Amino acid sequence: MPRVKGGTVTRKRRNRVLKLAKGYYGSKHKLFKVANQQVMKSYNYAYRDRRQRKREFRRLWITRINAAARMNGVSYSTLMHGLKVAGIDVNRKMLADLAVTDAQAFTQLADAAKKAIAK
Repeated sequence: MPRVKGGTVTRKRRNRVLKLAKGYYGSKHKLFKVANQQVMKSYNYAYRDRRQRKREFRRLWITRINAAARMNGVSYSTLMHGLKVAGIDVNRKMLADLAVTDAQAFTQLADAAKKAIAK
């Protein structure tokens, strides 16, 4: 009985990894062992960064809201507290969008927050 050789299966697996590693620098897209390590590392980065992307966007929104709030004479924390007291429920993503695209509407929200705190 002839021995079983896994040549086609092994080649298919290696080609699949090398295809995923296409575009990597140097031997990372040519040599299977190095490419496999890099593909596995890339999967880790992708998994981690799907979560980090959410944090980074929240940081960006807060920065934009703070800049627009200070242009209206109020800090970020005071603005957010004032909106909560006033019962205005707008998330940070929408507030940041208003700050960039519609400064007038943002100013109205900031004024409402100031009035709510003054009471």
